[in-house]
Amino acid sequence: MEDFQDFQIIDNCLMVRMPEEVDHHRASYICEGADRLLVRENVENVVFDFEDTRFMDSSGIGIIMGRYRKISCFGGHVYAIHTDRQIQRIFRMSGLHKIVEILPG
Repeated sequence: MEDFQDFQIIDNCLMVRMPEEVDHHRASYICEGADRLLVRENVENVVFDFEDTRFMDSSGIGIIMGRYRKISCFGGHVYAIHTDRQIQRIFRMSGLHKIVEILPG
């Protein structure tokens, strides 16, 4: 479906490039790929990049919450970049904005 460029380790951060549509069809791929790297690599933080994302349903919220639970056990943080107005609205409505820092650009 997707390729290895959706997940990159930069310094000690796992960068996850979210697809155009974040739905239950893609959720397992994203969770499995991210979790595999969280276990294998020395990762302190997770950054979700929403630059290409135009739609996200509740499974996207689950993806982020699950990675937050895993990384926060080790003192890590979760960040989001390139969030448009729609994604920011979903973050506010779901409460994700309380645990995920939205970074500019």
